[in-house]
Amino acid sequence: MKIRAVTGNNRKKVFEVTTSTRAWVFPYAKLDPQPTVQDPLERVFVDQELSREGFTYILTSGMEGTVHLEQVLEYNQDPGYLRDALLYKLTIEAQQRVQASPLSKREIVRRLGTSATQLYRLMDQTNYRKTIDQLLSLLHVLDCDVDLVVRATRARPGRAA
Repeated sequence: MKIRAVTGNNRKKVFEVTTSTRAWVFPYAKLDPQPTVQDPLERVFVDQELSREGFTYILTSGMEGTVHLEQVLEYNQDPGYLRDALLYKLTIEAQQRVQASPLSKREIVRRLGTSATQLYRLMDQTNYRKTIDQLLSLLHVLDCDVDLVVRATRARPGRAA
């Protein structure tokens, strides 16, 4: 996903980020450095060096910061993004477990009741068409327990939680 446009809204104290699918907001409060009344936002632009997947802002003092689109999506809790991030983490873990497993790939395929092609699709971290169920089944075959931990996000340094 690429950023098409970004603007700073000083009244709402947010950046308005437009992509091909929709518009998102990202608050100044999540920035480092933050714009203030003494050091306001001077300029914001889509950063070509980040392949249009982020934007850079410059304050009047000359300080600048960069925000990646992933930060915007995470802040807005896009369910598709959260699902894809979980799939990616589980896939990387499955790849490491398959490498370390004494089981052959043929035995893993047999225990999953699937084909070798499907196993390779499951282990491809760029494939987001697989389901979490399939990855959990693979991890179970590899003798792994998967626990889901829900916790509050960490506060930024210097901020109260």
